[in-house]
Amino acid sequence: MRGSSVALTVSVPLEAAATLALPGVAGVVLDAVLAGRPAGWAVGGLAALLAVGAAASALAAAAGPACTAADTVALRGALVRRVLWLRPFPSAVERLCGERPGPGDLTARLVGAAADAGAARAARLAAATALVTSAGAVLGLGVLSPWLAAAFFAGVLPGVVLVRLFMRTAEDVFVRYQEAQGRLADRLADALAGVRTVRAAGAQRQEAARVLGVLPELGDAGRALWRAQRRTVGQVTLLVAAVELTVLGTAGQLVAAGQLPAGAFAAAAGWAALGLGFFEQVEALVGVAHARAGLARVREVAGLPGPGAGGRELPDGTGELVFRSVLVRDDEGAVVFGPLELTVPGGATVAVVGRSGAGKSLLAALAGGLRLPDGGEVLVDGVPVAALSVAERRRAVGYAFERPLLIGPALDEALEGAGPAALAAARADGFLARLPHGGRTPVGELQLSGGELQRLGLARLLAGNARVVVLDDATSSLDAATEHQVGRALHESTRGRTRLVVTHRAAVAARAGLVVWLDGGRVRAIDTHGALLADPAYRAVLSGAAADERPTAGERRATGERPTPDERRAAAERRDGGNPGPGERRAPVC
Repeated sequence: MRGSSVALTVSVPLEAAATLALPGVAGVVLDAVLAGRPAGWAVGGLAALLAVGAAASALAAAAGPACTAADTVALRGALVRRVLWLRPFPSAVERLCGERPGPGDLTARLVGAAADAGAARAARLAAATALVTSAGAVLGLGVLSPWLAAAFFAGVLPGVVLVRLFMRTAEDVFVRYQEAQGRLADRLADALAGVRTVRAAGAQRQEAARVLGVLPELGDAGRALWRAQRRTVGQVTLLVAAVELTVLGTAGQLVAAGQLPAGAFAAAAGWAALGLGFFEQVEALVGVAHARAGLARVREVAGLPGPGAGGRELPDGTGELVFRSVLVRDDEGAVVFGPLELTVPGGATVAVVGRSGAGKSLLAALAGGLRLPDGGEVLVDGVPVAALSVAERRRAVGYAFERPLLIGPALDEALEGAGPAALAAARADGFLARLPHGGRTPVGELQLSGGELQRLGLARLLAGNARVVVLDDATSSLDAATEHQVGRALHESTRGRTRLVVTHRAAVAARAGLVVWLDGGRVRAIDTHGALLADPAYRAVLSGAAADERPTAGERRATGERPTPDERRAAAERRDGGNPGPGERRAPVC
C-alpha cells in the first residue's frame, strides 16, 4: 500500500496546482485572442493543464480508497492487539462507570470508529489541499490587484469563523453518536449473553426496549448534525455569493478604468471561485470531523491500562514460585484477594480449590502475570513476574484453561509446535488422526467437543516447556477414564516442573503435594488434602465433585449394574482410538 500512499500524496497537490494555474492561463488566452495575437502556445498550455488535472484527479480517486483501506486495517490491527493486551479482571467500578468499554462497545469501535478514523489521512489531505488552493487563489487575486485581495478578505473572514464553529459542533456530535452506538452494542451483547434467561422469563419485549433505549440519543445526535450542517450551508452559500459579487464588481471597475486587461476579469472570476471552494466543501469538512471523532474513540482504548511488562530475562532455576504478600484491590482500595503468602518449591504440585468466585482463576492469573497484584509480588526463580518480558513470562509460566482458544489460521499454527509426543500425552492424537486435512485443517472448520478442545490446550501447554505449569480446570470436560489417562501422562510429561492446578475434584487434589483452599478471595487454609479432609467445610467444597467421581462402568458391572448408554458409546469410541467420552458434547470451536 506504500505505492497508493505516494500516489495520493503526489496526485492531490498536483491536481490543486493544475487547477490553480487554469484561471491565469485562461486569462492569457483571452487577452491574446482579444488582441489578435497568436494564442497557440497558450491554448496548448491550457490543454496540458486540463490533461494533468484530469490525470491527477483520476489517480487520487483510485489511491484515496486504497489508502483509507490500508489505514483502517492498520488501526483495526492495533486496536485488536491493544484489546487483547488490556488488563483483565476489570473492577465493578470500571464496568459500571464506563471506564472499561464492554465487548459490544469495543466491537463498535473496531467496526465503526476504526473505519471512520481510517479515512482521516485522505480527508485531512483533501481539506489541507483545499485550504492551500484557496490561499493560492487569494495570492493570484493579489497579483492582479491588491484591491481584489482586499475585497476577498473582507468577506472570507466571517466564513473562517463559521467553518470553525461547524467543525467543533460536528466533531462533538459524531463523538456523541459513536458513544451511543457503543452503548447500543454493549446492551445487545449483554442481551445475547443472557438470552436463555430472557426467553425463560418471557421478557423479550422488555429486553428489546432496554437495548433500543439508546435510539433517541442516536436520533438527537443525527438531528443536531443535520441542523448544524443546514445552518452552515445556508450561511456559507449567502457569504460565497456576496464575496463573489464583491470581487467581480471590483474587477469590473478596474477593467473599465483600464487598470486591468479584459482577461484579468476571467482570471479573477476563476480565482475567486477557487478561493471560496474551501468554504463550499461542507461535506469534506464533515468527513474530517467524522474521522477525528473515530480517531478519538480508538485512542481512548489505547490509553486503557494493560498488564505491563518488564525487560528482564529468566535466570537458571527449578521453577520456584513465590507469592509474597500478594493482594488485589478494587478501585476503592478495598482488598478483594489476599494477602497471600505461598512458596511452591521447584518441581512441586499445588492444588487450588474453592467454591465458585473464591478467586481460583485470579490466583492462576497472578502466577503468570496475566493479572499483576496491587500489593506484594509474584516471583519465579527469584525474579518478579512483572519484571519479565512477555517472551520470558511465557517461558516461565505456561497455561492450560478450561475453555482454551485455538489461535491461528490452521491447527498446526494453533498448536504452536506440539509434536506427536505432546499430542499423545494429551490423548489428542486419536481424534486428530481422523481429520481429513490433518494439521492443515482451518481452525474455523473444526467441530470439537469441550474435552477434545481441552486436550488440544494441554498439548499446546506441553509443547511450550514452561518451568511452571498452570492448569486452570483444564481437564474438567474429560470423562473420568480419559482424565485419569491424561493425568498420568501429564504427570510424566511435566515431571520436574512446578505445577499449579486449579480443580474442583477431590481426586486431583489428593494427588497434589499441597492444597491451597480459597474462600471469598482469602486463603482459608494451606495443607495436604488428607489433613484438610478432617474439616467438614472442606469436604462440602468438594461435594460437588463427588457426583463426578461416581463408580466406573466396570465397578458397577461387578455389583450387577449395567453401563449407561453414554458409557457404552464412550467405550466404543475409545476402542476406535479416540473420545469423546460421557458429557463431551460436540460443538464448534468458536
